[in-house]
Amino acid sequence: MCIAGPTASGKSTLAELVAERLGSPVVSVDAMQIYRGMDIGTAKTPVAERRVPLLMVDVATVGEDYSVQRFQDDARVCVDGLLRRGLVPVLCGGAGLYLDAVIDEMDFPKGIKGDRRRQGYERIAAEQGGQALHDLLRERDPKSAALIHPNNVRRCVRALEMLDEGVSYSQENASLRHREPHYDDARIWALSVPRERLYQRINERVDRMFGEGLVEEVQGLVACGLDRSTTAGQAIGYKEVLAALAGECTLEEARDEVKRRTRHYAKRQLSWLRRDGRAQWIDVDKLGVGEACELIVRDARGKTFPVASSLREGSSRVAL
Repeated sequence: MCIAGPTASGKSTLAELVAERLGSPVVSVDAMQIYRGMDIGTAKTPVAERRVPLLMVDVATVGEDYSVQRFQDDARVCVDGLLRRGLVPVLCGGAGLYLDAVIDEMDFPKGIKGDRRRQGYERIAAEQGGQALHDLLRERDPKSAALIHPNNVRRCVRALEMLDEGVSYSQENASLRHREPHYDDARIWALSVPRERLYQRINERVDRMFGEGLVEEVQGLVACGLDRSTTAGQAIGYKEVLAALAGECTLEEARDEVKRRTRHYAKRQLSWLRRDGRAQWIDVDKLGVGEACELIVRDARGKTFPVASSLREGSSRVAL
């Protein structure tokens, strides 16, 4: 069972309720909850408040380059272990790529942080600017360059590495829509929230994060190797606070930027799920968390159920 949806939609609460009913842990499918110490800014459920065990969190340090390919390997070990025990894995997260990497057949080129080739591309960006790197990509692969903003140095580097390995970023991007399932019986349930209500939740969550000590959390992680050159340092909330600590903006400006970027990220999460086409959508505000939990649990146990009126029209059959 996969419970997905935009940030601040209530995924974690619903996933824990479902997992508790099924007697299973929750497998987090979140690109940033994997990092130890990144708790407040990733909305990681505190250990004392967890109803069930939470897997695939706190598995890397903030200084590590924990790739989606590595995540795929480790998460599948968790899922396969639960299946061998006869349990229903409950995956939860809003990172569409990471969810798909687990439940679908996806192969990733294995570029290595710090290798000579990557260092060469990073040197071009550092010495000549991101535009020069993007120009190089455009010369070698115009279609891929058209999909990547010149300021996105990290993705430009990755696209160039993929070319060196005989893979086009644009072709890989197109293939994301046409994949074979790795787990034939995977089911995706996606939570929908009216846009105005979702944005209100996001703004309230960001204010709560700052009130609970996000700035102090970031300050503590700097000593552990967190900076904007790391993958963890690019996370929403952490990147903006790091900028404020560097004197590039005020904390209030950082807070506003976190809200803006989180709202934009929520849009991308929804677009990813809609484009995928497999998700069955639930409006939890209308259906209620308890009824939504019952709906998913009954499905997991193979029982028949009436399609809830709050499920969006046009939902297709889903395949975990």
